[in-house]
Amino acid sequence: MKERAALSLPGWPMLIVDIALFVAAGWAIVVGIIGDEVSVPLILAGTGLAIVAGVVASGFTVVEPNVGRVAIFLGRYAGTIRRTGFTWTVPLTLKPAYSLRLRNFESETLKVNDAIGNPIEVAAVVVWRVVDTARAAFDVDDYEKFVKIQSETAIRHMASQYPYDIYEEGQISLRANADEVMKVLVDELQGHLTEIGVDVGTVQLRRLAYAPEIAADMLRRQQAEAVVAARRRIVEGAVGMVEQALEQLGERHIVTLDEERKAAMVSNLLVVLCSEHSAQPVVNAGTLYQ
Repeated sequence: MKERAALSLPGWPMLIVDIALFVAAGWAIVVGIIGDEVSVPLILAGTGLAIVAGVVASGFTVVEPNVGRVAIFLGRYAGTIRRTGFTWTVPLTLKPAYSLRLRNFESETLKVNDAIGNPIEVAAVVVWRVVDTARAAFDVDDYEKFVKIQSETAIRHMASQYPYDIYEEGQISLRANADEVMKVLVDELQGHLTEIGVDVGTVQLRRLAYAPEIAADMLRRQQAEAVVAARRRIVEGAVGMVEQALEQLGERHIVTLDEERKAAMVSNLLVVLCSEHSAQPVVNAGTLYQ
């Protein structure tokens, strides 16, 4: 079932017509009763006009901006009213309102095992809106509950497909590739919610962390990786500086070094450049070989 427009007319002209019907019905009944003779046909005509006026009055409704009213006539879908303001539609219809505004859904913090089995805690905020009132009204019992359950299911599935952090070169992770992961989550969630007339706007992670039982160990692991990466960078820079120093000494002919003296110089420079503490100079009063 897809949404279609229901019959809707401006309410104020129809209100004037309805008042005229009530006035005509009242006049016919009064004249039929208080005349020289009671006029049954006139009374019946007035009664009929009153019934018609009452039926017409049942078609009035008020539609707020970004709200759609689903018209249900004797159990059948008669269309959706999106004309805002005071409106008249098919009489004798139920007209429940469905909001078309953007909504936020904040999932609970879910505990999930990531792609390599580490327990993590994840929660997200889903922005969504109803775009097809007919599907939202008739294809599911409670569309808001459906959105909530499907969102949490999709978040669990997404979290289980990727590792929390990068462990291999070129790997996509939840922490480092949030934009790519959220796009996959939006596409998956939209696939579940299209059938009930709901459009998913954006999904943003509200919480992403290791579960408490492994958080401390994983923090130490991350710190160790950071230290290793920093030391690697320091060593790469130090080797470049040593190479540049040896090249400049040779080009300027400041000193001629044999292989043993180069090795000693390289060792001393690396100690100075890579040490975590300030190196203490040692004055050699003799020669390198003493």
